[in-house]
Amino acid sequence: MADGGPDLPAGVRQATPEDVPDVLRLIRALADYEREPDAVETTEDDLRRWVFGDDPVASVLVAESGDGAVVGMALWFRTYSTWTGVPGIYLEDLYVDPASRGSGLGKALLTALARIAMDRGYRRVEWAVLDWNTPSIEFYEALGARPMEEWTTYRLSGHALAELGA
Repeated sequence: MADGGPDLPAGVRQATPEDVPDVLRLIRALADYEREPDAVETTEDDLRRWVFGDDPVASVLVAESGDGAVVGMALWFRTYSTWTGVPGIYLEDLYVDPASRGSGLGKALLTALARIAMDRGYRRVEWAVLDWNTPSIEFYEALGARPMEEWTTYRLSGHALAELGA
């Protein structure tokens, strides 16, 4: 990379603001795949502000097909572990268009995240996967990832968040 970071695998690059329409398309496709097609509230303006704006809170890698079309993405942000004392990466979304699956781009996106983590001295790359998503679980485990079986993810949102925050 030009900024002195790790070399990214072939077909993977840092997203730019020009990729926002493709990133949103992939987010919506992931929501469809995860059986939540109406859950996406994110807009192109949201992505421009929070990923590419003055105070970015997330980063995006995109995967391109041989003809340069954006067919996959990994949206991630930095975390911090009080136990290890160093940051890590939380992978919010990983998605590759169905027609491009099996091409190695999903692995290339995860390889890129692992290289970023190693280059920066981070110790973890973590993410959540739906229990029913067997193809993804098998893919992740084939790469050496292991489930955190004793941990349950909790979320505070909507009315409960507003009530507690009042």
